[in-house]
Amino acid sequence: MVDALIQELVLQKDYLSGASIETVYFGGGTPSVLEIEDLERIFITINTHYPLKSDAEITLEANPDDLTPEKLQQLRSHTPVNRFSIGIQSFSEADLTWMNRAHNSNQAHQCIENALQYGFDNLSVDLIYGVPTTSDEQWAKNLQLATDYGISHLSCYCLTVEEGTALHHAVAKGKQGQMDEEKSVRQFEYLMDTAQINGYEHYEISNFAKPGLYARHNSNYWKGVPYLGIGPSAHAFNSHSRQWNIANNALYMASLKAGVVPFEIETLTAAQQYNEYIMTALRTNWGVTETQLATFGTGFETYFKAGVSDFIKKGLIIHSDRSWRITRAGKFLADGIAAELFWV
Repeated sequence: MVDALIQELVLQKDYLSGASIETVYFGGGTPSVLEIEDLERIFITINTHYPLKSDAEITLEANPDDLTPEKLQQLRSHTPVNRFSIGIQSFSEADLTWMNRAHNSNQAHQCIENALQYGFDNLSVDLIYGVPTTSDEQWAKNLQLATDYGISHLSCYCLTVEEGTALHHAVAKGKQGQMDEEKSVRQFEYLMDTAQINGYEHYEISNFAKPGLYARHNSNYWKGVPYLGIGPSAHAFNSHSRQWNIANNALYMASLKAGVVPFEIETLTAAQQYNEYIMTALRTNWGVTETQLATFGTGFETYFKAGVSDFIKKGLIIHSDRSWRITRAGKFLADGIAAELFWV
């Protein structure tokens, strides 16, 4: 697999037209299981074929049980990784057991302490609220622990029941009750209040950061900056088209061994580009800007302004500083609001 990833990096070296690489993100799985030698090979290939900025944000997604002192020391000594996104999910044993996570509560604590000890202070942790076993008291404790550790970035997601998952099957069979929407709303309210009190900026619906420590990689994605994805199922975007690799690992590796990147491609229509911008921009604290909206043409501008006026009247969107931004009340309805503003 690593050979295939390296081959794809070489074959795709012109995709971004020589643009300087500001961020590298290892995610979409559990890249922390890679041996340090494999990561070194990947970084050598990136540095050889791409103009990587000296101050690039380089993030590694990690499970808590992977971040051992030995692994952290190796990452510090042999790679340019300078940021971790850690799938903590909860500090509660009951929550982690219910979620069927591989790590336990002690490892959730230990991995953060280990990372800080080895000089990795740019940390993001994932937390989930609305879980049946997560009481309001436990949710408050999860947030208190994260802030006590001085975590600079929080990605907090509401538990949802996705069709085709084990949880969806359990709910359908009556083995698991329906999710408590009132509790989810209450815990999201508490999250927003607690984050603000502790100096975090709510810069995207699910993301909170200390000033100056927004996730640069994700922010670029939300701003529509072109990106290249490497690996099975990986997506790439160049402003005008989107492409995605096949998901089958064996076929992916066989194709790259033959020197072919196995992807499908879709050229985006003006309406698709507009809709994607509305969906992502409305979720952020910079919102839909007048400047960016104008790039889609007067037809889309007129359509958006007509549709957004009703949401302004309802107090769900505010227009100021040449941008339209969702209000606190609107954050509970963000996806629905965006869908109403889509060009159809």
